[in-house]
Amino acid sequence: MTESVSLKPALGEFGVWLGSRGIAPELAVEIESLGYGAAWIGSSPDADLAWVEPALEQTSTLQLATGIVNIWTAPAAAVAKSYHRIEEAHPGRFLLGVGVGHPEATQQYQKPYDALVSYLDELDSGFQGAPVPNSRRVLAALGPRVLRLAAERSAGAHPYLTTPEHTGTARHLLGNTVFLAPEHKVVLTTDADEARAVGRKFIGFYLGLRNYVNNWLRLGFTDEDVRKPGSDRLIDALVAYGTPDAIARRLNEHLDAGADHVAVQVLGSSRPEKLVPALTELAGALGLTG
Repeated sequence: MTESVSLKPALGEFGVWLGSRGIAPELAVEIESLGYGAAWIGSSPDADLAWVEPALEQTSTLQLATGIVNIWTAPAAAVAKSYHRIEEAHPGRFLLGVGVGHPEATQQYQKPYDALVSYLDELDSGFQGAPVPNSRRVLAALGPRVLRLAAERSAGAHPYLTTPEHTGTARHLLGNTVFLAPEHKVVLTTDADEARAVGRKFIGFYLGLRNYVNNWLRLGFTDEDVRKPGSDRLIDALVAYGTPDAIARRLNEHLDAGADHVAVQVLGSSRPEKLVPALTELAGALGLTG
C-alpha cells in the first residue's frame, strides 16, 4: 500500500533549473538569497547524491530537487539510501525527481512505463525497510499515462520543455491536489534573432527525441514545426525572451494555467558569474525577495 499524498511540496512559485549534475554550495547560497525556492539539478545525477548535503548545509530555506534521477543509471535501492541520509540531516529539504530519460540515449530502454512502475515499487520498499515517501518524490511526466501515474504514485509531476498550454492539460489530468512544477527556458535579450539562436542551440538535441516531439505534436505543433532546426513558432513557445518583465509574464502563464512552481532555466549563462546577474534581474521582475 503506497502512501496517500496530502500535502504538496512547498518550493515557492519559482525555482532555478540547472543543467548540471550537482550544485556548488556557493551557487546555492546565491540562489537562496535572491528568493528562489528551489534549485533543480538535471543531467541525471548519480545515485549517491553526494552534492546535496554540502549545499543544504550552507543554506537554510532552499529546497534541492533532482530533475531528474534516471531510473536506468541510478539503482532505486541506492537512491533510497541516499534519500534517507539526506532526510536525516536536513528534514524536508530534498525532493527526489525520477524519470525514464530518453529512449535514444539509453541502450536498456524497454517498456519504460513498466520499468518506472517497478522503480517506484523499489522506492516503496526503500532502504532497510524505510520507503521514499510519495510526498517527497515527483515524476518527469509529459504524456497522459505517466501524468496519471505521477498523481497516483508521487507528489506530482515535473514536465520538461513544455508550454503553459501543456501545464493546463497536465493540471486537468493530475487534479487539483497534486504538485505540478514545469520547467521553462529563458534568454535575457530583447533581440528575437539572438534568443532564437540560443534557444535552437539547446533545443536542437530534443528535436531528435521522440518523447518530446510526440508531446509537441499533441500540443498542436506541426511536423514542420518540429523538424530540425525547429520553427520560430516552436522556439518562441519553449523559450521566453525579452525584457525581464516580459519573461516574468510568460513564466506566470504557467502559474495561471495551474502550476504550483516553475523551474526557470537560463540559457547561455551557465557560469555563475553570468548566471547570478541574470537570475538577479529575473528575481526583481518575478517579485521575489531574498
